[in-house]
Formats: sequence, structure tokens, C-alpha cells
Amino acid sequence: MQPDKPKNLNDHLANERTFLAWLRTGIGVMAFGFVVVKFSFLKQFSLIFANPNIIHSKVIQQKLGFYWSFFGLIISIFGYFRYKKTEKQINEDTFKSNSFLIGLSTIILIVSP
Repeated sequence: MQPDKPKNLNDHLANERTFLAWLRTGIGVMAFGFVVVKFSFLKQFSLIFANPNIIHSKVIQQKLGFYWSFFGLIISIFGYFRYKKTEKQINEDTFKSNSFLIGLSTIILIVSP
């Protein structure tokens, strides 16, 4: 005899996959921040696009790197809270779609320095 399948198992598994996707995104954004700081990203960027107006300042690179790393951390934290909220809604059969995290990420990426 097979054990009973837990209620909403597929929904919970999909929620976990979504959470892991947010974690991967956050880690990727943090890694990009480290790349900006470590590998003179702004200088390389200016050489690629032949734009001498981009400032080659270590301070600016460090600030941008910190910004991207911090943003990646925020994505991961918000992803966790979204996961827990969705888990609760699935258990209570009250799930409502919410695109706050997607909207926030999109806006920050568009207006980033």
C-alpha cells in the first residue's frame, strides 16, 4: 500500500523551485558585484565601447560592486520571505499571486547606476 500523497505536494515543490531560482539569481547578482570590484570592470567596459568619459575610479568600482552585492543579498532575503508567505498561503488554500519582488528587481536593475 502506498502512503497518501500530501495535499498540494506539487504546489509546494513548485514553490521550492521558485525559491531556489531566487537564490540563484541573488548569488549571481552578488557574484557580479565581486567581479566589478575585482577585475576593473569599468575600465574594461570603457575599452569595449571606446568611451573615455567613463571614470576609472577604484572608489566608484567599489561602490558599484557593493551596490550589486547588496542588491543580490536583498533579492535572496525577499525570496525567502516570499517563499514562506507562499507556503503559508498554499497550506491555507488562499494563494494570491504577488509580483512585488519581480517589480522591485526590475526597477532596481533599470535605474541602477
